Amino acid sequence: CAASVGRFEGHVAKYMGDGMLVYFGYPQAHEDDARRAVSAGLGIVEGVEGLSQRLGEGSDVELGVRVGIHTGLVVVGEMGGGGTREAEAIVGETPNVAARLEDLAEPNSVAISAATHGLVEGLFECDDLGPQRLKGVSEPVRVFRVLGESAAQSRFEAAAESGLTPLVGREEEIGLLLKRWQQAADGEGQVVLLSGEAGVGKSRIVRAFRERLGTEPHSRVLYYGSAYHLNSALYPVIDQLERALRFARDDGPAEKLDKLEAALNGLGLPVADTAPILVSLLSLPFEGRYEPLELAPQQLKAKTLEASIAVIEAMAAQAPVLMVVEDVHWIDPSTVEYLDLAIERLSAARVLLIIIYRPEFEAPWTGHAHVTAHALNRLGRKDATAMVAKVTEGKALPDEVLDQIVAKTDGVPLYVEELTKTVLESGVLEDKDGAYVLTGPLPPLAIPDSLKDSLMARLDHLAPAKEVAQLAAVLGRTFGRELLDAVSPLGGAELDDVLGRLVESGLVYRRGLAPAVTYEFKHALVQDAAYQSLLKSTRQQYHGRIAQALEEEFPETGEMQLELLAHHYTEARLISQAIPYWQRAGRRAVERSANLEAIAHLTKGLELLLTSPDTPERAEQELALQIALTGPLIAARGYTAPETERTSARALELCKQIGDTPEIFPVLFGRQVFHLVSGRMAKAHQLAEEFLHLADGQQDDAPRLVGHRLHGLVSLCIGNLTAARRHLEQAVALYQPERHRSLIFLYGQDVKVAALSSLHWTLWLLGHPDQALERSQEALDQARALSHAYTLGYALGFIGIVDTLRRDWQGARRHTDSGLALAAEHGLPHWTGNALLTLGRTLAAQGRVADGIASMKEGLTTYRAHHAAVFVPMYLVWLAEAYGEAGTAEEGLKLLDEAEAVMETGGERWYEAEQHRIKGELLLARSARNRAKAAAAFRHAIEVARGQEAKSLELRAATSLARLWQTQKKTAEARDLLAPVYGWFTEGFDTADLKDAKALLDELS
Repeated sequence: CAASVGRFEGHVAKYMGDGMLVYFGYPQAHEDDARRAVSAGLGIVEGVEGLSQRLGEGSDVELGVRVGIHTGLVVVGEMGGGGTREAEAIVGETPNVAARLEDLAEPNSVAISAATHGLVEGLFECDDLGPQRLKGVSEPVRVFRVLGESAAQSRFEAAAESGLTPLVGREEEIGLLLKRWQQAADGEGQVVLLSGEAGVGKSRIVRAFRERLGTEPHSRVLYYGSAYHLNSALYPVIDQLERALRFARDDGPAEKLDKLEAALNGLGLPVADTAPILVSLLSLPFEGRYEPLELAPQQLKAKTLEASIAVIEAMAAQAPVLMVVEDVHWIDPSTVEYLDLAIERLSAARVLLIIIYRPEFEAPWTGHAHVTAHALNRLGRKDATAMVAKVTEGKALPDEVLDQIVAKTDGVPLYVEELTKTVLESGVLEDKDGAYVLTGPLPPLAIPDSLKDSLMARLDHLAPAKEVAQLAAVLGRTFGRELLDAVSPLGGAELDDVLGRLVESGLVYRRGLAPAVTYEFKHALVQDAAYQSLLKSTRQQYHGRIAQALEEEFPETGEMQLELLAHHYTEARLISQAIPYWQRAGRRAVERSANLEAIAHLTKGLELLLTSPDTPERAEQELALQIALTGPLIAARGYTAPETERTSARALELCKQIGDTPEIFPVLFGRQVFHLVSGRMAKAHQLAEEFLHLADGQQDDAPRLVGHRLHGLVSLCIGNLTAARRHLEQAVALYQPERHRSLIFLYGQDVKVAALSSLHWTLWLLGHPDQALERSQEALDQARALSHAYTLGYALGFIGIVDTLRRDWQGARRHTDSGLALAAEHGLPHWTGNALLTLGRTLAAQGRVADGIASMKEGLTTYRAHHAAVFVPMYLVWLAEAYGEAGTAEEGLKLLDEAEAVMETGGERWYEAEQHRIKGELLLARSARNRAKAAAAFRHAIEVARGQEAKSLELRAATSLARLWQTQKKTAEARDLLAPVYGWFTEGFDTADLKDAKALLDELS
C-alpha cells in the first residue's frame, strides 16, 4: 500500500515538499499492510485534530491533513545517476493514484481506493464516493472515505458479518467439538487445541460450532491474539474484558467503573476484592473509590490472573461457558501464563476452552488428560470441488477452470474461496444457462489480492533465504537439490542451511535422501508469490541459466522432460532454442497417446514461431508443427472440429506457399478426412483421387499405402464396395511394419489397422462374414500390440459397428464396453459417441429398448456435437429400428426420412438398402394395410443392394420380402426369391441373418 499524506504527513517514508509518501509492505511485507495503512491514516488525522484543539480557537494557525491510500504492485530500487541517485525510488502507478486520492480527500479525512477497500472491508466504516476521475489515471477509480474502525476484531469477523461460505468437509471436527462441549456442560471442563496453517479454516470451524449451539443456554468469552501487541501484557484479556463490559469511546472513568461493578454483582463476586484488581488491569483511575493496592508487581500479576479466572468460574456456575482464544501464536507471555492457569483451574468447571493457533506455535498444554489436540488437514479434491460449488452457488465451472483452482489452492479453504471469487470477478467467465462458460482462452489464474500480503509476508520473513526461494520458484513447484546447486550462487553447506530454513518455515517439504533430495513448495500459490516477486529481467536470466544447466549438466533430465527445457527457454525469451523442444515434446506426447498435452506443446511452439520474422525457413518450420498438430487434434477434438479444420487448411496453404514438398500428403490426408467425416462424400472422393494420383508419382510407397486406404474407405461410404475391397487389400499388402509403423504419428492412427477395419466391414457387406471376422481380429490384435490409444479406439469402434451389423450382440457389447472405457480414459470424443450408439442398438436388440433408445440419442448428440456426419444415416436407421421395437413406428419413420435426406445431401449410400428395408418393416408395424408400400420398400432395398453387390444387405431385404409374401400365401414366389440369394453364400452359416433365412426357407419348403 502507498499512503500519500498531505500538509502534515508521517514503514519507509519519504518527505515530498509539504507531504509524505509512506510504503506499507516494503521493505517487510505483513499479512495486513492495508489495515495498517488505514489505521495509520486515521491516527494521523486524529493526531492533527488533537493538536488543533490544543492550539485553541484564538490561534492564527489552522491545521489540517488529507490522506490518500491505494494498494498495488510497484518496483522499488535505486534509480538515477550522478548526484541525483535515489536509494529507494518507486516505479508504478500505485503512488500516483495515492497522491491523486490525497488531492481528492476532504481536509482531515482518509480516502482509499476500491483496491484497498476490498482488503479492509468490514474492518472500517466507509462511505462509498463512487467512481472518480483522477488526473493521470486512464480509468475512473472507485473511492471510499474512511469514517472509522468497526467493531470487528479480524478480517474473519468482518467477513462473517457479510455472510460466510457454507462449511465443507469438516464434519469430523464439528463432531469432536460437540462431544467435548457435552462433556464440559456436564461439569467436566475440556480444552481443545485446534492447530493448522493460515487459511485452513480454524476460525470457520469454531464459528460453525458456535452456530450449532444455537439457542442452547451458554456464555461466550472470546479472546483475540494480535500481531500488533505481541509484547503488550495480557492484551487479549484486557481487550475481551473491555468488549464484555461494553465500554464506549466516550465513557468516563466513573461510567466504566459502574459497568464493571454491575457485572461483578451480577456474577456474585465480591466487588471490594475483585474490582480493584480488574480496574488496575484496565488502567482505570480509582478516584478514591477503592483502597490502593499495595502489592509487589509479581503479586499483582498473580492476583490479576486469579481474578480473571474467578470471573470465568462465576460465569460457569450460572451457565456453561465457551471460551475461544484466536491466534494464540500472537499472544504475549503473560497471556500464556493466564491460559496455563485457566487450563489447570477450569478442569472441573462447565467450560470448553478452544485454543486456535498456527503450527509454528508450540503448545505447552498437551500433557493434560482433559486436553485434546487436533491438527487440521487440507481439503481433499472432492471437498475442494464442493466448496467451489458453494462459492458459485451451484453453477458449474468449466473443467479446466475447476482443475486450475483445485491445483493452485492445494485444499486450503481460504485459498479455494478467494481464488474462486477472483475468477468469477475476472471477466473470463459468463453465466450461460445456469453454468459458467469461458469467454476466451483461460489465462493463468492470478493470486487474489486478498492473499498477496499474507503470502509475501511469509517470504519476507525469511530474509536471505527469500532469494533462494525465488530461484527455486523458477525451477518449479518441485525442485531438485542438485539442479538448484548448479544454478544458485550459494552452494554446499551454505545452500543446505538456507534450504533447512525454508523447510523449518513450513514453505517447502523435503523428500528423499542425498544426493537425490527433492523439495516441494507447500502451496502452489506460495510458489507463484515467490515467482511474481522477481523482476521480469531477473526471471529471464534465471530461466536461461536453468535451461543451460539442464542441457549441459543434466542431459538425461532434459531428454526425459523436453517440455521442461522448452518452458525454460521460452521464459528466457530464447525462442529459436525453445521451438524445437516444443516440437519434440509434442511428438513424445503423441507417442504416449497424451493428445491434450501434445496439442498444448505444439500450439505453444506455433505461438512462439509466429513471433519470429516471416521467412521461407519459418514457413517450413510452421508446416512441420501444423502437420504434427493434426493427429492429436483429430484424436482429442474430432476429425471435423473447427480447430482441426483450421490446422489442416493452414497446412495446405503453407504447402502451396512452399511448393513441391512431400509434406503435402499428411496435409491432403487431413483435408480428405475432414470432408469424409463431415459427410461430404463427393469432395472426399475427389481428394482421395488426387492423393492417390500424387502418390503414384513417388518412389516411396508410403503415400500409395495411405492413398489406397483413403480411397477404400470413401468407396465403401458411397457404396462402391468392389472398389473399396480392391483399394483396401492393396493397402494391407503394401504395409511393412518396420517401414510404415511410424506413419502413425503423421496420420493419427496405424494405416494397416485403419485399412483392415474398413476391409472387414466391406467384406461383411459383400457377403463374406467369416473372412470379415478374421480381418477384424487381425486389426484388433495389431492395434493392441501397438499400444496406441487412438488406433485401438479406431479398431474397437469399427469392430463394434460390424458386430452390430452381424447381430452379434455379445461381441458388440464386449467391444463397445472396451471402447467406451478407452475413450473416457484418453479423451476420444468421436469414439465416445460411436460407442454409445453401438451400445444403444445392442441394448434395444436385447430387450432393453428404452435404455437403448436413450443411449443412442445421447451418442448421436455427442457424435454430432463434434461436427461428425459420416455414418449418421446408419445411426438414424438403428434408432428408427429401435423405435419400431418400442412400438412407436411413426417416430421411426420420421427418422428414416431424415436418414434419406442426409444420404441425398452428403452422398453416403452404403446403408441405403437397410434404410428402405427398415422403412418397409415399420410400415407393416404401423398397419397391415401398408403391405403394398412395404413390399415396394423391400424391392427397392433389394435393387440397391444388388447394385452395390452388398450380398448381406440383399439377403436381409429378400428375407423381409419373402416373410411378407409368406403371410400373403405367396409361398412359391417367396421361396424363389430367397433361395438363390441364400444359395450364393459359402460361409457365415452360423450368423443370425443366414440362420433366419435358412429357417424361413425351411418353412417355405
